Amino acid sequence: MRKKFNTTGLCLPQKHYMADITECLASIQSLVDDGEYLAINRARQFGKTTTLWALRENLQETYAVFLISLEGMTKEVFQSEAAFCRRFYGLLTNAFHYENILGIPADIIDECNQRKVLGTVENDLFTLSEFISRMCGKSERRIVLLIDEADQAGNYDVFAGFLGMLRDKYLKRSVYPTFQSVILAGVRDMKNMKARVRPEGMHQYNSPWNIAADFEADMNLSEDGIAGMLMEYEQDYQTGMDIRKLAALLHTYTSGYPFLVSRLCKLIDERIAGNEEFPDKKDAWTKDGFLAALRILLTEANSLFESLDNKLLDFPELKKMLEDLLLRGRTVEYVPGDMGIRMAVMFGFVTSENGSIAVANRIFETRLYNGFLAEQSRHTVISQFAAEEKNQFIINGRLDMDQVIHKFTAHYTELFGGDNEKFLEDNGRCIFLLYLRPIINGTGNYYIEAQTRTNRRTDVIIDFRGQQYIVELKIWRGSEYNTRGESQLLEYLDAYGLKRGYMVSFNFNKNKRAGVNKVILGDRILIEAVV
Repeated sequence: MRKKFNTTGLCLPQKHYMADITECLASIQSLVDDGEYLAINRARQFGKTTTLWALRENLQETYAVFLISLEGMTKEVFQSEAAFCRRFYGLLTNAFHYENILGIPADIIDECNQRKVLGTVENDLFTLSEFISRMCGKSERRIVLLIDEADQAGNYDVFAGFLGMLRDKYLKRSVYPTFQSVILAGVRDMKNMKARVRPEGMHQYNSPWNIAADFEADMNLSEDGIAGMLMEYEQDYQTGMDIRKLAALLHTYTSGYPFLVSRLCKLIDERIAGNEEFPDKKDAWTKDGFLAALRILLTEANSLFESLDNKLLDFPELKKMLEDLLLRGRTVEYVPGDMGIRMAVMFGFVTSENGSIAVANRIFETRLYNGFLAEQSRHTVISQFAAEEKNQFIINGRLDMDQVIHKFTAHYTELFGGDNEKFLEDNGRCIFLLYLRPIINGTGNYYIEAQTRTNRRTDVIIDFRGQQYIVELKIWRGSEYNTRGESQLLEYLDAYGLKRGYMVSFNFNKNKRAGVNKVILGDRILIEAVV
């Protein structure tokens, strides 16, 4: 049976096409060899479980490795120490029975099997701590404990107590045998979980996992890693794809987010190949096939996008920060202690770049734009105009961008000519995107060139049926500034191999002359609008 691209659950190298994560695994194993305790915190569907299983396979050559998961555990497990300890013993017992864990003496296995059914009196964290010491002391191999979905238990006191017990054993490991390494994996950062780890009555709180070493390994898939995955696929199907070109496209749009890479590949392989526009795999594994898959991805309700949408509903401060960043072009300084920023990083929305935050990848950015604009479009007349006039912008299947610019200029002047400067400066780009979106929706894509996304300038890149268009949006700051804008736009045209570009300047001078002009610069043509 040939392999498939997988986006649900654990990826297995014998069943699924996977990018090479050898470098990431080596960096984690180095920390394990040094006896470090870790917290691997990444956003949803970032390959944490797959990484842990691959790590387990590597570590088993040297260590006795227990990989347990807290996913799906009911709250009853965390209602008392006895209930939690019985479940923990049960998880270890299952590992003894079903996994190849070497070096654990038979009497320890028997004791573990007995303890999973003991009553309340005999089962508490203290006796569990003693058992761990006996097990680690008697084992022929050093023991590593991997806990997946650890943050599922983050709100329960008994789990905080369990981590506090492991922390205490770590600090005393020169005297009492304990695990060689413990790794917690989840979305939320367990290093920042607060719990009472002092004796009863001394109401001092601290993190039970502040012993964790810094984990800086890059879990994003590299362009080379993606290329290796495509090469394996190509060996099976001989599509003739340009592996490097497609790997670069996948990395450019996803920034290596594992789920997004695999999802796009899966869409190309299973939904794009064989349809009317792309009859076979050779046709699908092209730039046009990639863009077709991208359009599907941006409109589907997959589990990752649903999770991100729910976070925006649950945390209004997070949503406002992202709206300021995207719609208003405001620079948001990266301040680790800021709650909104911490949540945005933890949930995978943003990354830190040069002291400021940026949306993690083009796909997230476009989807956020689409969501924010959809909320506003229902109450904005200019979106309705664009939807009603959509047919006049599509000529023989091609987007007439000149006509889009002319019509936008006319509608903007009519609708917003009397609004104050503050409103227009804050909302100019939003109004343009509200007009553009219903015109290309379902057939084309757009994204914002991140380095130009400021309150002064934005470059919008539009993909429509294999054709690209570049529109520079900027605030009018005089003729000299406009000339610099033309030079910047020409550089982008050269980079994309285009001869025609577009510029929309929002001019707040009372005596401005709104309209559209054609400017010829050598062999390039700029369509410049002033609104």
